[in-house]
Amino acid sequence: MLNGEASTSEQEELNCLLSQDEALQQKYDLLVRIWKERSDNIKYEDNVTATDAISRIISRAAIESDDAEMVSRRKRRRFRRKVSLLSGSLLCIVIAGWFWNNNNISSVVIKKPVKETIITQNGSRTRSLLADGTTVWLNVGSKLYYENDFNGTTREVRLEGEAFFDVVKQPNRPFIVHTSGIDIRVLGTAFNVKSYPEDKNVETTLYRGLVQVLRHEDAAGRAIQLTPNHKLILSKEAAIETIKLSEDKRLAEKESNSPVVTPIDSTKKESERIETAWRYNRLEFRGDNFEEAAKKLERWYNVTIHFTDEKVKQLNGLIGAFETETVAEAFAALKEAYPIKFKIINNHEILVESSQ
Repeated sequence: MLNGEASTSEQEELNCLLSQDEALQQKYDLLVRIWKERSDNIKYEDNVTATDAISRIISRAAIESDDAEMVSRRKRRRFRRKVSLLSGSLLCIVIAGWFWNNNNISSVVIKKPVKETIITQNGSRTRSLLADGTTVWLNVGSKLYYENDFNGTTREVRLEGEAFFDVVKQPNRPFIVHTSGIDIRVLGTAFNVKSYPEDKNVETTLYRGLVQVLRHEDAAGRAIQLTPNHKLILSKEAAIETIKLSEDKRLAEKESNSPVVTPIDSTKKESERIETAWRYNRLEFRGDNFEEAAKKLERWYNVTIHFTDEKVKQLNGLIGAFETETVAEAFAALKEAYPIKFKIINNHEILVESSQ
């Protein structure tokens, strides 16, 4: 009854009995009061504590209803059997409800944040809205990990692959992207991050707002600040290995791992820029060698590319773009522009070799 599980006929029978017996009505009212008190104010950590509490409730029910039973003893004599059964049923409902709530208290009272993952397979892209209102576009073959509530002092995500973030500004709760040994810290901004596991570099391109980038291995905690329409390129080869080198080699290694900040062409529309071409369903090459281009093609078309000789890998200066082309049409176009031959097997594997 108290848990809302009684049928209409059972509820009507109960109301009829209660209207004919004042003592029974008082006992029922007592049980309702105890039930509500338990629901509103009491938390128990284990079944032992809950059992003790139930025993106390039963004792209180017996004491508080004793006088009422004596006054109406004659009046309820003919209902004794029904009353006994009904009282037992009510108590069972209270106890069952108590244990049900106790066993599920963690999901009601202690609601832990759920770790979420957004995954895009090769050949697919997606757009998602996070709990704080931030919009995230994920490129092909990417993963984004985060906690769904964002109720802490920071909003943090972890990225594998490529994503474009349009972050809702919350001055007291910075948004932090963790990827490939760096942390990108922002408040409200729009930026692109490219960091596939097989890439040699991490690229952060800023379109609006400000970002600070911190490398994990920088013990001094120096942040690189990026301004709009600039791209930061960081090598994934951390300088932590240079401690094993000589001083001259260490300086050379440090120089090769230095961050590079370069402007992007802000005269072009966002849809025409190479850094965000993928958001507009366009795959672009600008100066890639064939090995680099092959990685992009594999993710874009969800295929596997095998090189039958090393010579074709070193073909440099690939320039072009694909939008609606199939993988066969894309390779046919590449064959027209570069000295290669290819063979597609079962629509998913492509053998590529030099034609020279």
